[in-house]
Amino acid sequence: MDMNIRLTQFSHGGGCGCKIAPAVLSEILAESALRSMPSALLVGTETADDAAVYQLSAEQALIATTDFFTPIVDDPYDFGRIAATNALSDIYAMGGRPIMALAVVGMPLDKLPLEVIRRILSGGDSVCAAAGIPIAGGHSIDVLEPIYGLVALGLVHPARIKRNSTAKPGDVLVLGKPLGIGILSAALKKGWLPPRGYARMIEQTTRLNTPGVRLAEMAAVHAMTDVTGFGLAGHLLEMCRGAGVGATVRFADLPVIAEAVEFVRQGVATGASGRNWNGYGQDVELADGFAEWQQKLLSDPQTSGGLLVAVESSAVATVLSEFLSAGFSQAAVIGEVTAGPPLLRVA
Repeated sequence: MDMNIRLTQFSHGGGCGCKIAPAVLSEILAESALRSMPSALLVGTETADDAAVYQLSAEQALIATTDFFTPIVDDPYDFGRIAATNALSDIYAMGGRPIMALAVVGMPLDKLPLEVIRRILSGGDSVCAAAGIPIAGGHSIDVLEPIYGLVALGLVHPARIKRNSTAKPGDVLVLGKPLGIGILSAALKKGWLPPRGYARMIEQTTRLNTPGVRLAEMAAVHAMTDVTGFGLAGHLLEMCRGAGVGATVRFADLPVIAEAVEFVRQGVATGASGRNWNGYGQDVELADGFAEWQQKLLSDPQTSGGLLVAVESSAVATVLSEFLSAGFSQAAVIGEVTAGPPLLRVA
């Protein structure tokens, strides 16, 4: 078999861009909520949070999440790294520390050489090793499209859980990573992404959101989530709806990968960006003269995106310092939480 296979040729949509659109997902899940939840289930499906959290004792709660997707890049090792980093991000977004993972593997065995599959798994292994956890098992099937990801488990003190639904009016919004991953993935699939842009894409998507552990220790951090497939606007709106608040974002302050700006200005975007906007655009108020390319950045699906933090103004410098000390050089203040209704205003 050919070892120079392009993994993205098997994908109808890569990375978190292949998530079900938010409006469709809401309709699917409308009648599936638990009628009564056990008291030990501290976080469930009620606010579309990043993971489930189950209290084990007065000192310990278990975080459980799963995330998997089709290839966003062609290099198998990089695909494995990105998928694993993305899956572990939900643990950090809840304020927890990962303890182990299980692999979720679906591969078209008649189309991919075994060595390619081994490289995907090796990429995931390398990320888990960097996070200090084992991949302790998993499940694999033979499917039409390559799929890889993790079931991730972590631990957190019950008092330090960071939900996406507890932001307060007056909080400052901090974003840990730059936007633009979906746009770069669209350019890559077209064969237009230069080596410099690819390097930036890999740098961001394989950076573990480890500051979440330290941020969980800060009482001034009121809420936290990670920005993934629904884009910045979608995940910020989830935060607003959960807390019954609004938010204002200043577009000029958003950190964005420079190469992504170049491509989106040329009209390069994922199909998921449009589906995202169709699902929640009615809850976003854009400033006069807002360009279409700017709107596409707001709804651009991020794979292994950054932490979005709602924090008291007095602790913003400390939050930024945590990000910078961990190598997140583009972490930035992007706006504020306002009193309801749950709308996003972009200036």
